[in-house]
Amino acid sequence: MTDLERAKAVLASKDCTCALCRGESTYTSFERGVKPLAAWLESGLDLRGFSAADKVVGKGAAFLYLLLGVSAVYARVISAPALALLQQHGVLVEYEAKTSHIINRKGDGICPFEEAVMKIEDAEIAYRAIRQKMVDMNIKI
Repeated sequence: MTDLERAKAVLASKDCTCALCRGESTYTSFERGVKPLAAWLESGLDLRGFSAADKVVGKGAAFLYLLLGVSAVYARVISAPALALLQQHGVLVEYEAKTSHIINRKGDGICPFEEAVMKIEDAEIAYRAIRQKMVDMNIKI
């Protein structure tokens, strides 16, 4: 079983929001949105070469996965901008459904993190925009 297959199986069996696998190492989170990815990034945890399985991947999450150094991403739902970004950087991507953009939790607009990075192409600049949006929304890591 590949790391990506294992991550997908963990995502399904634990009903977590995301799972990262490499060899015998597995990390999971039940937190929603970009919060777990930002937390792993800030923790300094070395996730380079891991495969990720996630329920929803928008462009904000895609930038964080790039910064984490993952080599493969599976998404139940992925936005077209996230898919393009990951593929442009050589990340293997598998998904169930592709959408033009990720909608917010209320269902009445675009995801605030996807919106915050939509016109950004640099991962470091995107990360600063994501962190600022987290501050604006009072989301603590």
